Amino acid sequence: MRRYARMALLCLGCGVCSLLYGFSQLALSLEQEPGRRRQAPDLAATGDRAAAAAAGSEGRGQNLSVSFWNSYWMLPSDVCGMNCYWEAAFRYDYMKTHPSEKMHLAVVACGERLEETVTMLRSAIIFSIKPLQFHIFAEDQLHENFKDILDDFPYEGKVNYTLYPITFPTESATEWKKLFKPCASQRLFLPLILKNVDSLLYVDTDILFLRPVDDIWSFLGKFNSTQIAAMAPEHEEPRIGWYNRFARHPYYGVTGINSGVMLMNMTRIRRKYFKNDMTPVRLQWGEILMPLLKKYKLNITWGDQDLLNIMFFHNPESLYVFPCQWNYRPDHCIYGSNCKEAEEEGIFILHGNRGVYHDDKQPTFRAVYEAIKNYSFGDDLVHSLLQPLELELRKTMHTYCGRVYKVFIKQLTKSIRDLYARRSKGR
Repeated sequence: MRRYARMALLCLGCGVCSLLYGFSQLALSLEQEPGRRRQAPDLAATGDRAAAAAAGSEGRGQNLSVSFWNSYWMLPSDVCGMNCYWEAAFRYDYMKTHPSEKMHLAVVACGERLEETVTMLRSAIIFSIKPLQFHIFAEDQLHENFKDILDDFPYEGKVNYTLYPITFPTESATEWKKLFKPCASQRLFLPLILKNVDSLLYVDTDILFLRPVDDIWSFLGKFNSTQIAAMAPEHEEPRIGWYNRFARHPYYGVTGINSGVMLMNMTRIRRKYFKNDMTPVRLQWGEILMPLLKKYKLNITWGDQDLLNIMFFHNPESLYVFPCQWNYRPDHCIYGSNCKEAEEEGIFILHGNRGVYHDDKQPTFRAVYEAIKNYSFGDDLVHSLLQPLELELRKTMHTYCGRVYKVFIKQLTKSIRDLYARRSKGR
C-alpha cells in the first residue's frame, strides 16, 4: 500500500509542477506581447529612427510573432520548445482578437531606383493605418541617400525602416546577380534573410499604393491552411498573355502570375516542402532555388518571376490569387480595358513596369507618379494631389489608358475621403 501511495504522490507532484510551469510560461508570454517585440535583423544597416525597432529581443531571444492564421495554432518548436501546446492554446484567443500591429513591407533598390523607391514608400505612408516596418535592400552606395531622405519624413511614430545590403548565397552570387535585372532575384531570398519576420509584403520599386497597405495585408487572413503567398495574374486576357504564348517552362494557371506585388506568410514558406520536377523528394525553399535555376536558366526570360511561376505550377494549392486591381499594369489598358474589377472599384495598386513613369509612352501612369512624388506631407490631399492629378489625367485622353482615366482616381478619391473621416474621429 505504501508503495502505491508513494507512486500516487509522485504523479500528483509531477502534475502540479507541470501546471506551475505552464502558468509561468503564460505569464511570460503576456509580458512579451507579439505585436510589440522587436528583433535585430541578421544583415542590417539600420537608420537612427529604426534603432529602437532593431534592438535585441528580450526573454528567450526568439521571435514570438506567429501568424494567427496558422491552422494548427502552434508556435514553431524552436520558439516554444517542449511547451508548444500550452502556449498555442493560451495565445490563440489573444492573436485572434489582436492581429500583429505592424505591417512589414520589403523592396529591393539598385541602380537609378532611389527616387522611384522613395515615391513608393511615400504612397504607402500616406494612407496606411497600422504602423509600417520598411525592409529596404539596396546597394551600399544608396544607403546614405535613403537615410537622408527617410529621416526627414514626418513619421509621427508610424514608420520604421531598416536598410540591408544586397546579399546572395556566396557560392552562387554571380549567377543570381546576372539573373534578369540587377538585384531583382534578391526577393527570392527574403524568407531566408528575414528569419524573424512572420509575414511580409514585397513590392517592386515601381509600385504606387492608392489605398491603405492594411487592405492588401488583410488578405493574409483569407489564406486557407495550404496557402503561403498571394499574387495577381500576369494577364487577364489570354490572347495577349505572354506565358501562354511564349513561355518555355511551366507556369501557374492560364496566364502565369506577376511577382511585382507578392504577399507572403514567410513562416509557412520556411516550413513548406515543395513538390518539383527535379526529384521525387520534396524540397524546402532554401533547397529548391538553386536546382531550379540550374535546370531552367536557359529557358527563362523574366528571371525570378519565372522561377516563382515554375514553383507554383507544381504547388498550385499554395497560392492565393488576388484580383488585377491589386497589381494594375499598362497591359490592363493599352490594348483596351481588360481589368473589370478596376473598372468597377478603381485601381488599388498601380504598377508602372517597363519604365512608364519616366517616359512619354504612358502619360496616364506618369501623371499619377509625378503627383505622388511632388505631394508634400501635411498638404491638403484634395487640393494638392487629387485635383491637380485629375487635370493632368484629362490631358491623356488621346491614349488608350487615358480613355479610362477615371479608374486611376476612383479608389484614390475614396482613400482620401476615408483618411479625412478617420482624422475627424481622432484615429
